[in-house]
Amino acid sequence: MAHTEACEFCEGVVEHRHTRTRFHYKGTTIYVDNVPAWVCTRCGEQYFDAPVYKRLEEIAKRGDQIRETICFPLAEYNMALD
Repeated sequence: MAHTEACEFCEGVVEHRHTRTRFHYKGTTIYVDNVPAWVCTRCGEQYFDAPVYKRLEEIAKRGDQIRETICFPLAEYNMALD
């Protein structure tokens, strides 16, 4: 992706960053830190160059070797707000 391209969803500016990425692979989700990606500054959509995407697939295939887990609060959308 060239840095002059706009986001295909919102037409926002896309810039190159290193970011935490949520990656889905064969029914599993992993998070990978410091991934080089093109990120929309408006909506946050992430785009990956082909070699980066292939590497994410390889990391996901070796998911059993991932040693660190992260925890975060999870709310139910329909929760009471009173």
